[in-house]
Amino acid sequence: MTPEEKARRNIDRQLEQCGWLVQDYRQMNISAGPGVAVREFPLATGEADYLLYVDAKAAGAVEAKPEGHTLTGVEEQSEKYVVGAPRELPHYVLPLPFTYESTGKVTQFSNRLDPTPRSRELFTFHRPEELLRLVNRQGQLRRKLQTMPPLETGKLWPVQINAIRSVETSLAANRLRTLIQMTMGSGKTFTACSQIYRLIKFADAGRVLILVDRNNLGTQTYNEFEQYVSPYTNYRFTEEFNVQHLRRNTIDPASRVCITTIQRLYSMLKGEEELDEEAEEGSLFESEFSLIKEPLPVVYNPRIPIGLFDFIIVDECHRSIYNVWRQVLEYFDAFIIGLTATPTDHTLGFFKGNLVQQYTHEDAVADGVNVGYDVYRIATKITEQGATLEKEPGMFVPHRDRRTKSTKYKELDDDLTYTAN
Repeated sequence: MTPEEKARRNIDRQLEQCGWLVQDYRQMNISAGPGVAVREFPLATGEADYLLYVDAKAAGAVEAKPEGHTLTGVEEQSEKYVVGAPRELPHYVLPLPFTYESTGKVTQFSNRLDPTPRSRELFTFHRPEELLRLVNRQGQLRRKLQTMPPLETGKLWPVQINAIRSVETSLAANRLRTLIQMTMGSGKTFTACSQIYRLIKFADAGRVLILVDRNNLGTQTYNEFEQYVSPYTNYRFTEEFNVQHLRRNTIDPASRVCITTIQRLYSMLKGEEELDEEAEEGSLFESEFSLIKEPLPVVYNPRIPIGLFDFIIVDECHRSIYNVWRQVLEYFDAFIIGLTATPTDHTLGFFKGNLVQQYTHEDAVADGVNVGYDVYRIATKITEQGATLEKEPGMFVPHRDRRTKSTKYKELDDDLTYTAN
């Protein structure tokens, strides 16, 4: 099999996984399903490797390249196919709005309906219904991000005002990843609620995902949304939009905001029906996953399309989320906004250095938001010398499971001696 044939086979498989019927030009039937990808479609400007039909109307094209071929600059080649589509072809708009370039291993996408179309790398192809949603939108998301109304600042602190404005400036510039640093106590969650409200209300974001470090922080975040009152309508957030704190591996189709942990999201992508809630109770820093040295494998799940979320808000997740967990984030075709008190090199690298605000503990102390602190080291005999737990028949002591944090009481098998370290 040649590299070109291997790439075509992989592209065929990915398109079929994403709900497309792949057909040859001579046997094509564009009404056979909601999405049809026609191979080697002849056009005046050349032969498109795949022409994409959505509900029997042409919507875009795919340019296939052999595995290992760099896709930089290939956009010009795929563009000539959508520009060269004839008027007699059933279509939504001309030129056709969507182009993909793919090697079967790497895929990139451009939406020509955006104000400044720019290719971006995807995990795989969109489903036909996602392209239909995009082509029928009353104004594209990226265009609306450039025309957001002025921010109502009444209940916001100066640091929160600056954070929201800085994020929206970054989004308007089509920066896919944005990071803000706000120290503990400076109101990150309220800032996130205010930001998400504006993205849904004024940019018509379809659905926003909020990732938290552990389940109890998800509960706190959900409570914040319940208490949030819009300065534009005086309604509570949850009165205007559905907010879901995921406790099962099912997303409510009506939800506009989903709150969950990366553990549960990974479980859902793997196709697991449920996840034990105890697996979400511990921080990623403390969990067994912090010991993983290789990235976690992620494969396409047709029940969770890549266009499911328009925005992902990452709230104080441990830095391993940008290392072994990053494929879970990169699965989705979404803007990613990070909120952190202490950005690390891993964090800055993942967000491509796009740190739009720095508000440190020292800044918060100077503003009277936080108070300063002194550190005291207190020495005890046990912390300096260690100790021994003596085995005693009939004496039960607690044993804690490192993964689930659950505790069982049982006798010691032998004396247990531990050092100061």
